[in-house]
Amino acid sequence: MKKEGKPVISLSQLEKIAKAYNGSPNGGPALDFSNTQIAFAGKDNDELKRTEWLFKLMNNRHLVSIGSKLGMLGTKIPLPFFESAVKATIFKQFCGGTTLLESQPAIEHLHELNVDSVLDYGAEAKESEDDFNRTMNENLRAIDFGSTLPSVPVISSKITGLARFELLEKVSKTDATLTTEERGEFKNVLKRVDAICHHAAQQGMSVFIDAEETWIQPAIDLLANRMMKRYNKEKVVVFNTFQMYRTDRLAYIAESFDLAKTHGYLLGAKLVRGAYMEKERKRATEMGYPSPIQPNKDATDHDYNLGIQFCIENHESIAVCNASHNADSNLKMAALISQKNLPKNHPHLQFCQLYGMSDNITFNLAKAGYNVAKYMVYGQVKEVIPYLIRRTQENTSMTGDLSRELTLVMKEVKRRGI
Repeated sequence: MKKEGKPVISLSQLEKIAKAYNGSPNGGPALDFSNTQIAFAGKDNDELKRTEWLFKLMNNRHLVSIGSKLGMLGTKIPLPFFESAVKATIFKQFCGGTTLLESQPAIEHLHELNVDSVLDYGAEAKESEDDFNRTMNENLRAIDFGSTLPSVPVISSKITGLARFELLEKVSKTDATLTTEERGEFKNVLKRVDAICHHAAQQGMSVFIDAEETWIQPAIDLLANRMMKRYNKEKVVVFNTFQMYRTDRLAYIAESFDLAKTHGYLLGAKLVRGAYMEKERKRATEMGYPSPIQPNKDATDHDYNLGIQFCIENHESIAVCNASHNADSNLKMAALISQKNLPKNHPHLQFCQLYGMSDNITFNLAKAGYNVAKYMVYGQVKEVIPYLIRRTQENTSMTGDLSRELTLVMKEVKRRGI
């Protein structure tokens, strides 16, 4: 994992660097993710109180359970006032708008606070060729839209919005033989992905290709590597996503880097912890194969932080996006940037969090001068309900304690005396 001729910084050294971190050698404010004054500077008192009210509702496990069931029901049958209620509450917190134009005020507000936006069309799990083409066209529109705004450098694309899950699963099997029809179908998938990446390159934008379940990820890696080889010659247009809660992804980052060097292109690496842990472990148990997921959080954190370190050690040839809500991992990356005396705004060094969450991380990084963005999810209310349910569940207390987000909001409410 180490670059020949350079010592690898140990995690214990990283800890010391992070603890000692006090801005960069060339000055600037120190990072303090507990600073709620900076975190919520973009919210007036009324907005902050509404946010507090909403997170208090989400802190109720039973209420979230009922709401999640109603939410999924509302995507199938008409429920009175369903869309208006959702749009006024959790949708407003976690989504930019139902359309790109409706999202523009939120994007411009973030830009005023030195935060970029990653456009993410929130529709999921499509099945028909017409649906796949509609998703592709929406991605193309997002690229056109983003190219007109200075604070939108990238869009995110989910391959299951462009291809059948079952097809991706079959392509991912090393011993599977595609039928003539399936080969034609996968060729169409490749054309859709290529159209998106080509258009991004033409418009000066980038594309994050999301990671998904392990049993379809080889097909996604195949597509991402092919696109990086094609479009990442002079700058990083395409990023693959590495889920570091997987036991094999740290090695795969190094493997991907070697592949990029061999074929003469730059690697785009977005690092996340992962989103399918329970599903992955359940499937492994049911089908009798070793779980691909790390045994515990410490192991995930270990690999995540080493992955960030590896990317920064090779930052001239790797563009990394630290897409994490983990304060420690964000602080470690900032500490490494400082320790190596790299420009905070280096185009290959990026941070990212979801819109409506971890504002303490996002806005403190922005205030300190780092490249940081919010994932700006948009789409019709019924299309983004699965996404919204995941966000509410993430902010629900399972132990009776206050959630992290609610604790921070309440701290700022108290500081303002409102």
